[in-house]
Amino acid sequence: MSARIARFLAEQTPETPCLVVDLNLIGAAYDGLRRYLPLAQIYYAVKANPAAEIVRMLNWKGASFDVASRGEIGLCLENGVTPDRLSFGNTIKKEKDIAHAYHAGVKLFAFDSADELAKLARAAPGSRVFCRILVTCDGAEWPLSRKFGCAPEMAVELLHHARDAGLDPYGVSFHVGSQQTDLGQWDGAVGAAAGMFSALAALDINLRMVNIGGGFPAHYSGELPGVEHYAQAVMRAITRHFGNDLPEIIIEPGRSLVGDAGIIQSEVVLISEKGGNDGRRWVYLDVGKFNGLAETMDESIKYRIATPGRGGSAGPVVLAGPTCDSADILYEKTEYCLPLALRVGDKVEILSAGAYTASYASVGFNGFEPIRTYCI
Repeated sequence: MSARIARFLAEQTPETPCLVVDLNLIGAAYDGLRRYLPLAQIYYAVKANPAAEIVRMLNWKGASFDVASRGEIGLCLENGVTPDRLSFGNTIKKEKDIAHAYHAGVKLFAFDSADELAKLARAAPGSRVFCRILVTCDGAEWPLSRKFGCAPEMAVELLHHARDAGLDPYGVSFHVGSQQTDLGQWDGAVGAAAGMFSALAALDINLRMVNIGGGFPAHYSGELPGVEHYAQAVMRAITRHFGNDLPEIIIEPGRSLVGDAGIIQSEVVLISEKGGNDGRRWVYLDVGKFNGLAETMDESIKYRIATPGRGGSAGPVVLAGPTCDSADILYEKTEYCLPLALRVGDKVEILSAGAYTASYASVGFNGFEPIRTYCI
């Protein structure tokens, strides 16, 4: 936790659960990516945390933005982002939303299917388009395979059709999975993209851009290499497969920019035991899957947890949220231990929670309000 967040919590004592985000940490993470990947254009994935304060700060720093909806486009434009720095990166769009974006000045769009390409040709003529390809997501704690992308061979055909349809076939995108732990995953994906460049060059179509998506991590449980090692792995892959003829590079970080900048402060609502052979305590928090911790689904993202003011001996627990849904269990299979001295009413802090928490929260399941966000 940053000193600024600690001071805010001590002085303001906000109602829990709440998410507190340190904008200085996001700025430092952005500067780090700029330093380690100077050739890349950074498009912040707005879905990770769409707080207006974050958009304004990154806009001031010169970032571009990956948007997934009409709402995110409006958010960016309302906070000073010019449309030439927006990429409509969702491959699943209503045609009327494509038209809205196009008339607002957005001219960069993703697609991964023939039908989506046809929508773009009708609603965004002349725009730059890039095709997302399927890649393996081995090593990712939050995989993004199957739903998005198409086979590289199909992508070659689609980009060929894009030119014939009056669009500008700009490049290729992929995503090796969110919270990627295997630095080698970028090599195969970049190699597939380079093969598409060659195949399309034979058809007199010169792609110019590779969008490597996200995948850079936040710091949850377990040790991972620093961002500089990820950047080195990306550039090794690109130089290996493209040589000296480097394409334009786009990166779409979300989690790695905002994840470590925020913490969720929650409160213990109940501690109970179930009897039988399972001696673990059940610790129920006032935050759960439906008001901030959706990424604990299948226990995929394993947050670090702190219990300020409570130390000493610890014992195993099952962690759960406050709602009346049996799916609202955060960690049952993953071993978590919390102090035996923990009591109802104590504060529990969920670290590195700045990404995909508030933006995933429901509108009010069971009457529990969406988590409040404070940007400082």
